Amino acid sequence: MSINHNRRELHVAIVGGGISGLATAFFIRRFAPDSRVAIFEKEPRFGGTMQSEHRNGFLFEAGPNGFLSNRARTLDLVQESGAEELLLKSSDDARIRYIFTDGLQRLPDTPAAFLSTGLLSLRDKLRVFGEIFIPPKKGPDDETLRAFGYRRFGHAFTDVFLDAMSAGIHASTPDRLSVHAAFPAIVKLEREYGGLFRSMIKKRKKEAGSGGILMSFRGGVGAFAEHLANILVNTLSVKLHIASPVTELRRTNSGYRITVNRSGSNVRPEIEPKAEFKAESVILATPAYISAGLVASMDQEIANKLRTISYSPVAVVGFGFENIAHPLHGFGLLTTASAKQKILGVLWDSSIFPGRAPAGKQSLRVLIGGQRNPELALRDKSELIDIAREGIRRTMSVHDAPSTIFIKRWTQGIPNYPVGHIANVLDIQKRMKAYPGLSLNSNAYFGIGINDCIINSLASAKRWVGERSK
Repeated sequence: MSINHNRRELHVAIVGGGISGLATAFFIRRFAPDSRVAIFEKEPRFGGTMQSEHRNGFLFEAGPNGFLSNRARTLDLVQESGAEELLLKSSDDARIRYIFTDGLQRLPDTPAAFLSTGLLSLRDKLRVFGEIFIPPKKGPDDETLRAFGYRRFGHAFTDVFLDAMSAGIHASTPDRLSVHAAFPAIVKLEREYGGLFRSMIKKRKKEAGSGGILMSFRGGVGAFAEHLANILVNTLSVKLHIASPVTELRRTNSGYRITVNRSGSNVRPEIEPKAEFKAESVILATPAYISAGLVASMDQEIANKLRTISYSPVAVVGFGFENIAHPLHGFGLLTTASAKQKILGVLWDSSIFPGRAPAGKQSLRVLIGGQRNPELALRDKSELIDIAREGIRRTMSVHDAPSTIFIKRWTQGIPNYPVGHIANVLDIQKRMKAYPGLSLNSNAYFGIGINDCIINSLASAKRWVGERSK
C-alpha cells in the first residue's frame, strides 16, 4: 500500500481508520471525485476492531466476525468496492444457537420449538404469548431493555433470552442498555403496530423480510478492511496515513488545522515525525474518548459529554484444536447471568465459516468480560486462558487442550448505550453545530455493528457533500 504524506491542504480530514473512517472516505470520493481526502490512523494498520489473524492454519477474529445480509448498504459497498469475490456465506449450522442457563439448551427458532423448549415453563410461555394483549408504552420516555422485556414478555423470558442477547451483541446486561438506543427496531415495531406479535400478524411475510444471512470474507473481516484501504489509495486517490496519531485539533478562519505526531521507533526516517495539515472539514471517526481529547481545547462541554460514553472491556480467547470430542454443530452458545459463569459465550468459528480451521480441525472463540464481569477481561493472559478453558469445560464438556491459542484484549471494547444515550448524543450534535465542518462518526453513537457503521458513514458522507454544495 502506498502512503503519501505530502498533500497538506485537504477538503476533508478523517481521523480514524476503522470501518467508519474507511467507508466515509469511500463514499465522499464517490460523491465528490474532486475532493481531497485523507485518513489519519494512529495504529500501524487500518480496520479498527476488524482484525483477522492467521495462526498455524487457523483464522481468528479479534472483533466482529461478520454482518447480516438484511442491510443492503453493506453489500452495496462490497460490490462497489469490487470485493464480491471475498464474500462468504455462513453455513446452515450457523442458524443453530444455544443458551447455557440451567444447562445447555438449543435456542428455539420456530413457534413449535418455542412451545417445546425447556428454557421456560408453560406459564412463562403463556406470558410471552400474552404480549399481544399488552398495550404499547405511552410517551417517548426511554427505558432499559430489562424494563421493556418485563413489561411486554415477562420476567422469565427477559432474564433468559434478552439477557443472553444483550451479552452476545453488546457485551452488556438488560438493565444497562437503553432499548431505544441499542434495539431501536423493536421500539419502532411497538410504536407502529402496538407490539411485536401484532407486527408479525399485521405485516405480511414478504414485507417483514428475513433476519438475513450472516456473511463474512475470505481471510476474515480484516481482509475486507485491507481491501477497502487499497481501493482508497490506488483507485480513489485518498491519502492514507498509518501510525499517525492526531494529537491536536484547532479551528482556523478557513476550517481546521490538525497536528500529527509520528514520534516513535516505528517511524521511517524519510517521514517527518511531526506535521500539520489544513482541512476545510474534519470527521472524527474515532472512539468517543479519543474525540473528547481532540475537541477539548475548543469546547470543554462537548468533550465532557463525549467522555460520558463509556466502553466495556472485552477479552477474546481463541482456541484451535487438533480434534475435540464435540461436534460444534451450530453457531455457538451464550450464557445468562443466572448461570453464574465467568464467560459471556463461545463462538464455534470452524462451524460458522469455511477456512477458519485446517481440514479436520476445529476452532472456537471465548468471550470474557463485558458489563457483566468487566474486571475479568483485564486479567493477564494466563488467567484468561484458564477462564476460557474452564468456561468450555463447564458449558460444553470440552476437556481437550488446544494446540493453538489466540488472545486479544480490548480494554475499551464496545461502547455502552445506557438510558439517556440518545438524548446525550443529540445534545452533542446540537452543540457541534457551532463548529461548521466538524462532525462525529463512529460506533459510539447510533449502532455498534458493521452494518450500522456503514449506514452511518453513508449518511456522514452525504451530509458533508450537502454542506459543501451550499
